[in-house]
Amino acid sequence: MKAVGLTEFGGPEVLHIVELPDPEAGPGQIRIRVHGAAVNPTDTQLRHGERAKRLRDVALPHVPGMEAAGVVDQIGEDVATKVSLGDHVMAIVLPLGPHGAYAERVVVPATSVVRRPEGATDVEAATLPMNGLTARMSLDVLAMEPGQTLAVTGAAGMVGGYVVQLAKVEGLRVLADASSGDVDLVKGLGADVVIARGDGYSERVRTVLPQGVDALVDAALMNESAVGAVRDGGRMVTLRGFDPGDVRGITCRPIFVRNYVGEQAKLNGLRQLAADGLVTLRVARTLPAERAAEAHGLLERGGIRGRLVLEF
Repeated sequence: MKAVGLTEFGGPEVLHIVELPDPEAGPGQIRIRVHGAAVNPTDTQLRHGERAKRLRDVALPHVPGMEAAGVVDQIGEDVATKVSLGDHVMAIVLPLGPHGAYAERVVVPATSVVRRPEGATDVEAATLPMNGLTARMSLDVLAMEPGQTLAVTGAAGMVGGYVVQLAKVEGLRVLADASSGDVDLVKGLGADVVIARGDGYSERVRTVLPQGVDALVDAALMNESAVGAVRDGGRMVTLRGFDPGDVRGITCRPIFVRNYVGEQAKLNGLRQLAADGLVTLRVARTLPAERAAEAHGLLERGGIRGRLVLEF
């Protein structure tokens, strides 16, 4: 099968087409003929070598990609699932060795797979599993009550945008950041108040809520710069391990979406919200798999709204 892989870490140019054996679905697994694989910042981390230690015992090439959508073409033994051969599905993928989503076929645990949202294409569905589950996990660990206030950084991005929309479904008041060019986008996602992004963010939040927000999801990786927006004794979710320590009694929860790869019911809930129009699937652009290096270059230059998706 055709895949996009790398045999050394580095810039976008290390990505190239590789030929790999078709994987086989084992017990409890499903194989998907991939039609769309989303390109995410986490994929560039793998390509740069930030996960080299985790991959040191895995044979080359490494295939990135954590989100895929396509058609079920093989079901392993002992799979208790409602999907059937030929169904259009989406899945979150752990890219360990030759198992990332940038491939014509990928094998995943059945618990990582659900049908694609009604009315969505495979390309659109590929933007939801990993980003959506990251947003879902963020709100799950915060365990907020309706009417409480949530700040979201990076609200124009995929994770931040999903957090905004899920928070509104759950009755929260949302303060979201945006650059001047993204204000309408973020308001359209449902933010109650839009705060200008950049230096002085926490101070601007405090001009709206002098006591600070009840909780914050830091999808923009602002880290220390965002802590000041949270009230004393409030809560904060971070995405890449940041923890400010003991600051004004704030509880910080670094989250890792790999802990949600088997949360099929939660992924199915996201599927239904997308089908109902309460979660927006945003595709910035599609590119053929052969142009994966170009897609990584575009992502790293910034300014992409929605997800780039590789087509296989």
